[in-house]
Amino acid sequence: MTFVQLIDCRTSRFDDMNRLMDTWVEQTKGKRTATHSVIGKDLSDSSHIVEIVEFPSYEEAMRNSNLPETDKIFREMVALCDEMPTFTDLEVVRDEQLYAENARRFFETIGTKGELPPLDGLIAQDYHDHDPANEQDTIGMDAMRREIEMWRGGFDFAFHVEDQIADGDRVCTRWSWSGTQTGDFMGLPASGKRATMTGTTVFRCGEDGKITEAWWQYDRLGLMAQLGALEGLEQ
Repeated sequence: MTFVQLIDCRTSRFDDMNRLMDTWVEQTKGKRTATHSVIGKDLSDSSHIVEIVEFPSYEEAMRNSNLPETDKIFREMVALCDEMPTFTDLEVVRDEQLYAENARRFFETIGTKGELPPLDGLIAQDYHDHDPANEQDTIGMDAMRREIEMWRGGFDFAFHVEDQIADGDRVCTRWSWSGTQTGDFMGLPASGKRATMTGTTVFRCGEDGKITEAWWQYDRLGLMAQLGALEGLEQ
């Protein structure tokens, strides 16, 4: 679970504090576990400084705190402060940016050439997939892998993410898809035909960022028509 630490302090020596942070970054290069850091200055009080530091987890934050360089820099930082800084430890329980990024990675991953990569970091073990083209929902990571492999066995394909909207634990992605039929698909032998389609998928994500549920809407009938499956049925 992502972990964030807020460091709140007051100092009349901001330039010295800034240089000290540069020193810490240089001295801990290759060692620090922080993934992102933002320093903000209070618009109504220039001596009030807040630093926001993000870590992959609480355990990684503790590893960072235990570095000898961190302890040394902390003591120097306190000397630059007008009063003792305060620390607030936060466990991230919602991260819409992470959810949107994982949704994007999902589309990139299932279109990867070669062997299908592991999905453990993207979808939950009890993942629930709603696809109106299937008679039954696909439930569980193993079942979803089989569904993805069915598409990969039939096509050499790729997704392009057109739009994304994140709201709470949901991410809506509008995508386009293009592929060449290189294998059997829905009873149709490999044709070598090129096909395209567009669709929309709504993902629901858990607190850890993994996708737990998805609802798909796309034109499978139009896809089958491009593959020639409807020839002879038209009047």
